[in-house]
Amino acid sequence: MIPDPRGVRRRFHIRTFGCQMNEHDSERIADLLVADGMEATDDPDQADVLVFNTCCIRENADNRLYGELGRLKPQLDRRPGTMVAVAGCLAQKDREQVRRKAPHVDVVFGTHNIERAPVLLRQAADSGPVVEVLEAPVTADCGQTTAPGPGPARRSAHSAWVTVQRGCDNSCAFCIVPQVRGREVSRPFDELVAEVRTLAGRGVSEVTLLGQNVNSYGRDLTKRRPLFAELLRAVGAVEGIRRVRFTSPHPKDLRPETMAAMAETPAVCEHLHLPLQSGSDRVLKSMRRGYTSARYLERLAAARSAVPDLAVTTDIIVGFPGETEDDFAETLAVAAEASYDSAYTFVFSPRPGTRAAAMPDRFVDREVVAERFERLRVVVERSALARHRARVGRLEEVLVEGPSKRDPAVRSGRTRQNALVHFVPDARGGPAAGAYLDVHITQAGPHHLMGELSTAP
Repeated sequence: MIPDPRGVRRRFHIRTFGCQMNEHDSERIADLLVADGMEATDDPDQADVLVFNTCCIRENADNRLYGELGRLKPQLDRRPGTMVAVAGCLAQKDREQVRRKAPHVDVVFGTHNIERAPVLLRQAADSGPVVEVLEAPVTADCGQTTAPGPGPARRSAHSAWVTVQRGCDNSCAFCIVPQVRGREVSRPFDELVAEVRTLAGRGVSEVTLLGQNVNSYGRDLTKRRPLFAELLRAVGAVEGIRRVRFTSPHPKDLRPETMAAMAETPAVCEHLHLPLQSGSDRVLKSMRRGYTSARYLERLAAARSAVPDLAVTTDIIVGFPGETEDDFAETLAVAAEASYDSAYTFVFSPRPGTRAAAMPDRFVDREVVAERFERLRVVVERSALARHRARVGRLEEVLVEGPSKRDPAVRSGRTRQNALVHFVPDARGGPAAGAYLDVHITQAGPHHLMGELSTAP
């Protein structure tokens, strides 16, 4: 435990940037710090240790972190002895540069040695700033090479993430993940199922399986035969688990057996996140994505045929190096044909060390990109609204998440298709987070549904 001259338990606060993998890593860090005798606080001003778990997928993530670190200085002056740690993907990428830009950071550690967080904080408290960024996961002498089992610091009592693999073997031109997460390493099959059983025993009813390319889970365990379909079936069969989700699959690796497992395993939700990135075959080739737009649409059609009532979401990049107006028109056409339930759309951000960052035509005019981004938003929201409107009048099973962020008098939850639903609670102020309810859908927008609690017995 980090010593405290006041003789009280030290408190920590974790700020997370980035994806669900980062959120889960933050849970792991919290578990480790709690086990080391610390306690979490939601108030960063009251924290003795501030941990920033970082992302480096886009340039604005770098800017946000260094902006946050710069704004910390007055707080550190008010509370001498407060420690600052920077972890995650940006720490893995920038390494010593983090302390050069922000000398008041005490600890820098990357994606491969999360289990060392308590040790590094103690070391910094005793001897001064520490930077420890490894090229590969720590060995058995120092900790685990796979994610640890679930600990007490869960994001929610009813929902949990389970990391099935780390790293990525793909070589997408725009992506820095292989550099900061390493090659694909799958966790043992039985270990994962056991972890889900443990979670279910603690009251978790929804799990999300995480990986950079979940479709390829197990190839490194079975000499290139993926095990993801079998994993879906096994996790879905765990008693107490009512919903199984996963993210993210790669379109080139979406296999018929995975679609069959989705269709035949009742707990697996009818939701597929299938990143498109671009609808232009020329751009997809430049991105090194390994599929054409026609192949993508074939896989999407097969998934919808196999899984009734399937909702589909996606990722799309605007302004990739060399993207022409014709390329972008093809993206609009594919997005319209795909008829997504929602999409995460991004402006291309060059990451140093990636192939795309070195492309000679990497900059598309910003005004052109902004105009394309808006046109894409219109297409995506049109299909999202149409698909949501088709659900009006239906009775949907909703897993309650808690009060709405905009109106505490309203409750919010998710359908099996991962659609956000807002509804007014009953007269007693319920239901509590984690409850499963039938909600009658009354209104639809492009980003959410509105409903009423069912009065059916």
